[in-house]
Amino acid sequence: MLFNSYSFLLAYLPVTLLGFFLVGRFGKAAGAAWLSACSLFFYAWWDYRYVILLLASICINYFIGGYIARRSATAHGRRALGIAVAGNLVLLGYYKYADFFLSSANAILGTNWPILGIILPIGISFFTFTQIAFLADAYAGKVTEYRFIYYVLFVTYFPHLIAGPVLHHKEMMPQFDEDCNYRPDAANFAVGLTIFAIGLAKKVLIADNLAIYAAPVFSPEATAPTFFIAWGGILAYTFQLYFDFSGYSDMAIGLSRLFGVRLPLNFNSPYKARNIADFWRRWHMTLSRFLRDYLYIPLGGNRHGTFRRQINLMTTMVLGGL
Repeated sequence: MLFNSYSFLLAYLPVTLLGFFLVGRFGKAAGAAWLSACSLFFYAWWDYRYVILLLASICINYFIGGYIARRSATAHGRRALGIAVAGNLVLLGYYKYADFFLSSANAILGTNWPILGIILPIGISFFTFTQIAFLADAYAGKVTEYRFIYYVLFVTYFPHLIAGPVLHHKEMMPQFDEDCNYRPDAANFAVGLTIFAIGLAKKVLIADNLAIYAAPVFSPEATAPTFFIAWGGILAYTFQLYFDFSGYSDMAIGLSRLFGVRLPLNFNSPYKARNIADFWRRWHMTLSRFLRDYLYIPLGGNRHGTFRRQINLMTTMVLGGL
């Protein structure tokens, strides 16, 4: 279910929003449970079979996170953290790269191993990174909220599930526990609908229309383009990608604001960047922050000389690219 689809705009969003404030009158836990259930329904709309995978990931990470938190900054906690992070990355790697490595091996070695035909679960990168951040924060003693229903909502919260942002436990959990967020607020509706409308316009009016000109150049069936068609397709794709992601980022922030929850900024005019480093800080900002806080800095950052800094940067960018 896409944010710009009729089923989302005319059915899912009104029902979810109305139910949230009605059920929320019976308590914050009830409102959070309703929004969690709606978020799971949103995920199941794509393929209900992967809801089991999502729920299994949530339950396992939740209980391991509690175990790690009770042993924060200890050898047992560190070992559990390493195993949990490795498990999450193996799951992510299996779905994203198993067929890629099999087909590559067949091409290089001349083998005929069967391709598994794995379908990539929607949002698996976002809910995996979100939970890895939770595990690392639990080990560092930064997690203070452990109620299960809030954790389910934190991971499945539908505005961020398609295209991010990557959420941090310490930013989101306090907002889910605020009484005022379970009551409708005119200011939140005004701000949220305005931001959502801007994002929707970027997606529908600009990105989707540019796709018509990009597809003939980048589709697998495309014939060799002429000079002008090639350049036109490249420019169309450049701005299609820009406005598609920018639009989804705006829509996510606007939708979340309707529920009184403020998502972190994830996109800040990256084509205005003065250099590649500035571009990296502006495009998918929460992913950049995740890689900085949970990979680059733990590797040593720039604290051990220029050569080690370059190694850490290269490692971070390679793993981030994967």
